[in-house]
Amino acid sequence: MICQECHQRPATLHFTKIINGKKTEVMICEKCAQEKGEMFMEAGGPGFSINNLLAGLLNMESNIQQTKANAFPKTEERRCPNCHRSYKEFVHIGKFGCAECYKTFNEQLNPILKRVHSGNTAHIGKIPKRIGGAIYLRKQILDLKEVLKVHIDQEEFEKAAEVRDKVRSLEKRFEAQEGGEEL
Repeated sequence: MICQECHQRPATLHFTKIINGKKTEVMICEKCAQEKGEMFMEAGGPGFSINNLLAGLLNMESNIQQTKANAFPKTEERRCPNCHRSYKEFVHIGKFGCAECYKTFNEQLNPILKRVHSGNTAHIGKIPKRIGGAIYLRKQILDLKEVLKVHIDQEEFEKAAEVRDKVRSLEKRFEAQEGGEEL
């Protein structure tokens, strides 16, 4: 798509503005965006990046934690035992130094991940039906057992009985499939 301003360069930015309930979509190139002041500009910086977005989320979380921390005496800042990066460094850079950082800073990350990922903090992934076989059945059984727990907690025993029957049926299919795979 061509820039809607200069009609020369390819449009690389897509803006949606809503002013007084009226929605306007604009496709422009970076140069026109900078000239018009449409880009998110930092003071003296090149522009807005995903690292800045992440750092903003993390800074918001750290501000909340700082107000809580002010009530208690300050302790030494936690660092990753593997790469020795601190949480402040992570917030500033927007990247962890190693995989161990995720375990080290888990307490700070969980609330952020829940907010960003609609309450999910664990990657579940997808399983292809045609090659997943027993794995797919096992996942269905686990999902139904979670639904069963919810129905029992809410004292919806008739619905719980229906789900229990589905679980038993799937468990029989799973056992039959497992037996067939071992032969």
